[in-house]
Amino acid sequence: MLLIRSVKIIDSRSPYNGQTKDILVENGKITQIGDQLDAPNAEILTGDNWHISSGWVDMRVSSHDPGYEHKEDLTTACEAAAAGGFTEIAVLPNTQPALDSKNTLVYIRQKSADGLVAVHPIGAVTRGCEGKDFTEMIDLTHAGAVAFSDGVHAIQNTHIFLKSLQYLQQVNRVLMNRPEDFDLTVFGQMHEGEVSTLLGMRGIPSIAEELMIMRDLKLLEYVGIKSAVPLLHFSTVSTANAVALIRRAKAQGLPVSCDIAAHQIAFEDSLLTNFDTNYKVNPPFRKKEDIEALWEGLADGTIDAIVSDHNPQDEESKNLEFDLAEFGIIGLETAFAVVNTYNTQLSIEQIVDTFTHRPRMILRLPEHTISEGHSANLTIFNPDTEWVYSETRSLSKNSPFLGNRLKGKALYVINRNKVEKCG
Repeated sequence: MLLIRSVKIIDSRSPYNGQTKDILVENGKITQIGDQLDAPNAEILTGDNWHISSGWVDMRVSSHDPGYEHKEDLTTACEAAAAGGFTEIAVLPNTQPALDSKNTLVYIRQKSADGLVAVHPIGAVTRGCEGKDFTEMIDLTHAGAVAFSDGVHAIQNTHIFLKSLQYLQQVNRVLMNRPEDFDLTVFGQMHEGEVSTLLGMRGIPSIAEELMIMRDLKLLEYVGIKSAVPLLHFSTVSTANAVALIRRAKAQGLPVSCDIAAHQIAFEDSLLTNFDTNYKVNPPFRKKEDIEALWEGLADGTIDAIVSDHNPQDEESKNLEFDLAEFGIIGLETAFAVVNTYNTQLSIEQIVDTFTHRPRMILRLPEHTISEGHSANLTIFNPDTEWVYSETRSLSKNSPFLGNRLKGKALYVINRNKVEKCG
């Protein structure tokens, strides 16, 4: 039995939203919500300025397990997730072997079955995520795939993309695509613009993202399926024009959604002048105008979710010349804090929605809300706590935020009848 005292509820779906209440949890269920509840035998959690929401969901995590466990494994990924306030994560299929068979999905589910953090596998669209041959998507759905994607690889083949949209509508799964036309980004290292020209580095142009979004939206329109939930989801959009295209598509009634990586709204491309490979990400950090458009997209609901895009890389992959280093940063422990620190436009309720109800809707996960009788899948946090990100639970250390002071911290996570203090 657990009693959480005097905690402010931040949950747009809860009748208690915005109210400060006591919450009693018994056997993994919320049994009472009220004022000054009496539970003599309960463990008590309480603190100043505590807020509580339904458990946070990260839609884009590279666990690197199986195959690249020297960078991260499922155990350390889940530890980092819990430290960052996440009770559920969706893992990308870019493992070795890829998440393209029932056996690999069963491996993910069994290895994470007993932990506090629920791990949801994203099934590969093509075998090996190579963009050539379809996987058995219906079988993978039955094996537990919550969505389908080729992960870090955009789906370049138009036929495969179109047929995937049609197949997945039949099994009520969303197709997730990271928009990038590879023909325009070969050897690209950073955002194409004045800074890349100054540094003499090959650029990744905004048009590469926008062209693929235009293609995908046209194909979604061609399919002509009406749906209350998204059939197509764009992962980690990064440009102003990309946001405008998706906003227009939503206004037309197309069943589309999108997310951004938390770090994308923190940094501009000018930071790469010191050639620090911890700032090497894909999509790359872009211009100030793009960052402003991302904030506007969050504020008006065009952008549905925020992800960590957690992509651990070991020293051998990052401690190299910039053009040889791998893309990616770790982000599970800092995603909420980064958004909260750099935020100037959003209410705390809006931020929380991008980590809770919207990801669950996109992934077709069971809804969790703070109401009596519901499962206790919860994150306790303080949006005003200032702290220095000085250590990580991840096996890798590739973060530009290490050593930085951030505002907003997860304190406890509760799920699967377990309670854990965040790092």
